[in-house]
Amino acid sequence: MKNVVITGSTRGIGLAMAQAFWQAGCRVTLSGRGGELPQAAREAFVSDPDRVLYVSCDVRDKVSLKNLWTVSRDRWGSVDIWINNAGQNTAYRPCWETGEPDTVAVIQTNLTGMIFGSQVAAEGMFQQGYGAIYSMEGLGSNNMIQPKTILYGTSKHALTYFMKGLARELAGTGVIAGRLSPGMMLTDFITKTPDGEPAAVLKDASFRRVFNILADKPETVARFFIPKILANTRNDVQIAWLTPARAAWRFMTSFWRKNRLL
Repeated sequence: MKNVVITGSTRGIGLAMAQAFWQAGCRVTLSGRGGELPQAAREAFVSDPDRVLYVSCDVRDKVSLKNLWTVSRDRWGSVDIWINNAGQNTAYRPCWETGEPDTVAVIQTNLTGMIFGSQVAAEGMFQQGYGAIYSMEGLGSNNMIQPKTILYGTSKHALTYFMKGLARELAGTGVIAGRLSPGMMLTDFITKTPDGEPAAVLKDASFRRVFNILADKPETVARFFIPKILANTRNDVQIAWLTPARAAWRFMTSFWRKNRLL
């Protein structure tokens, strides 16, 4: 039975992965900035709540991440898998129109928080002698540039570099590092602004067309990820859902994918 910690797991792909790990028989620690796990998320685990733990955590604060590790380890006895999933986006606008608070939030959450989380997990896993650290890639990881989202893309581009470097530093230690590449997903991350308002990008007809062709629900991606994560023993692995071949096939069959999600 694997023990898993996922940052930013109260909704979206983080929650979907937590549910999939739990369904696979794992013990899972969910986390978010709130004081408790939202009721809607808690209902997914009612049949066996003893294998679920919620720890409030702000990934921008390393002390908070250390507490997440300690509470999880004390509850489960060890942490086999740590996933840096917590993410932040900005409103759909040019970077020079993005205010300082939103700019700082993206960098501190997506980049600094991911680095802090990896540091905390690596230190703890060295003491165990084993473990796996994964971080969630996104737009920008593959060098794709999407105007009006370049702050987010910059953070994800840096994330990929860091995780490749971390894997090299971890070589031979018994701890491995990898990347999860989910592609496009239908979550609040896309449909809403950080303030909870409808995202302006939804009014972009070209974006909606491509999104309907390529995107999936987070549950679909999670069901793909979890068996591969549990089976993986390789360092510096990328587990990718929306591969170039899958994307090409979807464009070829795009006639049947109109308005499927948006």
